[in-house]
Amino acid sequence: MRNLNIPDEVYMHPGNMSCPGCGGGIAMNLVLKALGEKTVLVIPACCWAIIAGPHPQNSLKVPVLHTAFETAAVTAAGVRAGLDVKGDSETTVVAWAGDGGTFDIGLQSLSGTAERGDDIIFICYDNEAYMNTGVQRSSSTPFGTRTTTTPGAGWKKTRKKDIMEIMAAHRIPYAATANIAYPRDLLRKVEKAKAAKGGTRFLHIYATCPTGWGIASDQSVKVARLATRTNVFPLYEVEGGISTTLNETGDLPVEEYLKVQRRFKHLSAEDFREIQRDVDADFELIRKRAEVG
Repeated sequence: MRNLNIPDEVYMHPGNMSCPGCGGGIAMNLVLKALGEKTVLVIPACCWAIIAGPHPQNSLKVPVLHTAFETAAVTAAGVRAGLDVKGDSETTVVAWAGDGGTFDIGLQSLSGTAERGDDIIFICYDNEAYMNTGVQRSSSTPFGTRTTTTPGAGWKKTRKKDIMEIMAAHRIPYAATANIAYPRDLLRKVEKAKAAKGGTRFLHIYATCPTGWGIASDQSVKVARLATRTNVFPLYEVEGGISTTLNETGDLPVEEYLKVQRRFKHLSAEDFREIQRDVDADFELIRKRAEVG
């Protein structure tokens, strides 16, 4: 770990409830390394509500407040207000939610918090479905995916919601994508979000789910890396809702990413071409914004 300039301190206890190869577990480990012990996590219903453990148990070495599915952001804002009253300006308050608690059920709370400029970091670890309750589709689930609620020929026919566009539209100080396969980039962005002032900061972390995606647990990081190398999940930052910086991009065809996951095995060559066109169009939009600065 020292060769990657990643802190040695670990804020997760071994033997927790995460699945083998869980991208969300990898993400949490890295994020806490960057934030340190003076952190409070607010976790709504999601895989991590189970992994963290029921009160009074805690698989993490920082305080955790469990909250309702739809209230992660506003609860975190309340924790921040309470700490401010106590004169504690050192502790970082983080809302930590899956895609269901970010893209869907938690979006209204997140939008309100961002609009008010509450001093929290909101982190979405995105595994692209409601994995904790049985792999049901969310609005983060990409086009072409089979889930338990989009089975057989009824695979998901709509595209993934662009949460970064939504958050940038709030003109928040800092929003960024990150990927568990690029740990140094991820840690840098967490540190940058922590240092940013003047409102809500948002991190969208790509977190593979071997169980829901149909990949081997030892392929979790490899598949995550393919997502960025194919521009399915480019790494970039948006400051003030406008200034865009591309950090990491790829040049591989999207098929290289899709063909290694069972959730996409039913797709045809034409489906691959349609997804490639969408990925290219989305990436071109980000690239043009980055050129403007």
